[in-house]
Amino acid sequence: MIRPVGEYILVEAIEETQTASGLTFQTSGKERPQKGKIIALGEGNRKENGDVIPFRVKVNEVILFKKYSPESVEIEDKEYLLMKESDILGVLD
Repeated sequence: MIRPVGEYILVEAIEETQTASGLTFQTSGKERPQKGKIIALGEGNRKENGDVIPFRVKVNEVILFKKYSPESVEIEDKEYLLMKESDILGVLD
């Protein structure tokens, strides 16, 4: 597994689509997902004076994020995304 550093967050993408009737199914991977589960957090955003601003999100939270901001990485044949907290649009309850 990879441990993100600094202000980076490791996310496992959730590739699913919900129909109008409420059925959920896996997508074919044609479109980049915008939903994922947080797997690991870096230390936080470091300010110039050395202080660290902690993350407002937590491991295991499901998030919505900007479509094209994250960097894709492949670890042990599984694709993950690395992003900054500013790429997160919201947390799903």
